[in-house]
Amino acid sequence: MSVTTNFRTAESVSPKHPDKLCDQLSDAILDAHLRVDPRARVAVDVAGGHGTVFVTGEVTSRAQVDVEAIVQRIAGDVEVIDRLAPQSSEIAHGVDSGGAGDQGIMVGYATSETPEYLPLEAALSRSLNEYLFVIWPYDGKTQITVQGNEIHSIVASFQYAAHDELMQAAKEWARTQDYVSKCFVKGRNANPALHINPAGDWNVGGFDADAGLTGRKLAVDNYGPRIPLGGGAFSGKDPSKVDRSAAYMARRIAVDYLEKRHAKEVFVRLAYAIGYDQPLEQTVSVDGIQEEIAGYDLSPNGIISTLDLRRPIYEDTAKYGHFGHGFSWD
Repeated sequence: MSVTTNFRTAESVSPKHPDKLCDQLSDAILDAHLRVDPRARVAVDVAGGHGTVFVTGEVTSRAQVDVEAIVQRIAGDVEVIDRLAPQSSEIAHGVDSGGAGDQGIMVGYATSETPEYLPLEAALSRSLNEYLFVIWPYDGKTQITVQGNEIHSIVASFQYAAHDELMQAAKEWARTQDYVSKCFVKGRNANPALHINPAGDWNVGGFDADAGLTGRKLAVDNYGPRIPLGGGAFSGKDPSKVDRSAAYMARRIAVDYLEKRHAKEVFVRLAYAIGYDQPLEQTVSVDGIQEEIAGYDLSPNGIISTLDLRRPIYEDTAKYGHFGHGFSWD
């Protein structure tokens, strides 16, 4: 006879984690362009670490942006290497006609498990990270494993946080958060395993300790490892890039279907071809029953208009995941 364990785990990283610094840098540069030129074409990637930040990608914009000033605002006193170039005219041709800026598959998801419509383990790990970051606004990671609806174990590692103080803060988080507390004691497990700074207390973090790269925390940016990824990173990309904008639209559709159908779980899948303005797939699965999506303009321009995406709103999305924060697609 098989035993169902039903373990699920997700992690979260703080805004000062090296990868998240790179995501924020990419999106801050995007925002600076959109503030002046809402139709700017921007695809910015950042690699940073050990005193140097390398900025590359493609930008076609009317704005004149001080990349070095943006980098130093977020990353501090670092050397900045700027290697941005205009968008390829061949890519621009397909986008100018209203088509998608690339091929790709986008996955949207919503679940009734949590108030944010996110998987429980992802919502919990992020909630803990946000709570600890207020106390220690530095590099840090959290991880939650749940068994069923009960917290099984907690991992927390934060720069400059002494072990005993960090442990006390993690316990306080679990005790004071409303729906967290309910999950914490359900099944009478009031004593989950705690792994606090498991490699020892640490003071060297961020770009001083490790290198970072835009788009390397895709599971954190999406719904955690339980939900499939479409594949494309979000940060640094203007909304003509459907791997960002259509992923946001897929989330909007998933939330709509969850609420209208009073469902437990909704998956949405969209797929596009570069230069083509209609999805090749537009399906929604509501509690396991699949149907075709209807009633939405899923062209790139339609998505941009529906969600009002030509605004400088993106730096905030790069801090703690792109869903469950009350954005227009939530």
